[in-house]
Amino acid sequence: MFSSEVCEKARKSRDARFDGLFYVAVKSTGIYCRPICPAPAAKEHNVVYYQHGHTAAQAGFRPCIRCRPDSAPGSYAWMGTQTTAVRAKRMIDNGFLSGASVEQLADKLGITARYLGKLFQQYYGIAPKQYALFKQCDLAKQLLQQTALPVTEVAYACGFNSQRRFNDAFSRLYQITPSSLRRGAEANRQIELMMAFRPPYNWQLLREFLAHRLVRGLEWLDDSSYGRNFTLGAYHGRFSAYFEGEQNRFRVLIEMNDLKGLPQVVSNIRRILDLDADAVFINAHLQQHCDGIVLQEGLRLPGIWAPFEAGIRAILGQQISVVAAKNLMIQLVEALGEPLQDGTYQFPAPAAIAASELAFFKMPERRKQAIIALAQHYVDAPDCAPESWLAIKGIGPWTVDYAKMRGLSAPDIYLGGDLGVQKAIDKVGQIDEPGCAPFRSYLTFHLWQQLAQTSTHAKE
Repeated sequence: MFSSEVCEKARKSRDARFDGLFYVAVKSTGIYCRPICPAPAAKEHNVVYYQHGHTAAQAGFRPCIRCRPDSAPGSYAWMGTQTTAVRAKRMIDNGFLSGASVEQLADKLGITARYLGKLFQQYYGIAPKQYALFKQCDLAKQLLQQTALPVTEVAYACGFNSQRRFNDAFSRLYQITPSSLRRGAEANRQIELMMAFRPPYNWQLLREFLAHRLVRGLEWLDDSSYGRNFTLGAYHGRFSAYFEGEQNRFRVLIEMNDLKGLPQVVSNIRRILDLDADAVFINAHLQQHCDGIVLQEGLRLPGIWAPFEAGIRAILGQQISVVAAKNLMIQLVEALGEPLQDGTYQFPAPAAIAASELAFFKMPERRKQAIIALAQHYVDAPDCAPESWLAIKGIGPWTVDYAKMRGLSAPDIYLGGDLGVQKAIDKVGQIDEPGCAPFRSYLTFHLWQQLAQTSTHAKE
């Protein structure tokens, strides 16, 4: 948490780089806001600062309807905190407790429920179940204000089993009823949400990276938006994210078969667009350990929807060009993906790939067998970790690390064995790679970008 002096300066200047890193509660009004709230700034003696929105709510403050604290970008909660607490928080953010108990979450983490509660109190100042309830209501508030879904469907989408329980929880937390936030429009099955980020955000750089690897029929991209079809367990659908740089946000349209999976889908969209990164902090840290690299302002990690897809992309991309790998991915999607009514496809399910001989691929048989084996591995163990892939013939550490970096958005993966990274290092000289932790995934992307820029200048 920042000092009161830093928080005061940030809120008075409405500096968007601090959005989501702390919250401003005003004692005279009983409301808490984002530091970028457009309302007239309160006098300092009336202000209390909180690191988390849920702690402000617990203290009795209700969210500002004007700046909507629920729409603030997340922060790097994992930085400097205990790993198990971070994993638990992420699982709750993804909706784990909407269909399971705290005891089941603790078992999944390999600890006792009592210890999990102690960790949560230590790092987040709240019990796991209370935090889960806050996240449910937080998403509900966004849906109530940004969509036209009926209140009953909002309650269902956010993991509540009854509207009565939803109304009670929402009213207790926010001191306002769900119906009072309704827009009054007719119901629409398409969800539209505003997903904020902390500037700067280098959309052009991200767009160029995605464009070179875009899988036609599965993904779509233009000057200001990216979208794709997705599958997440029993949930499937599509989304399109429109970059609105002046507002420091993406406008995201989501269509899906079952709103119960919305929390997981929203969380994954935020991950693959890397909306919760603090680019200024990351670059400042990296610059201390690699003076020879020209760091790109606002660089983000371009995520892939799922580790399995990231693994398939990595195997197909071994020892060939980016363009060739993209063409192979398109072949795979068109041959084995589930065709949709609009002419696009879902990414092939592991079972579909495992049952195929991949005869349509012109590549070494060993690589085909690695793809089939990985697919069968997911058929047998859908929740397997990428580290378990190392037992598969034809899959090595580079493939696993690449899948973790892009399929899980792990922030501290250094692809030192990658040919592009090695070429970039040859040009910039030695760097303090260990000192760049915990942001070595960003270091990897900066090195790739450095190599691309050097190659472009050489051609000119």
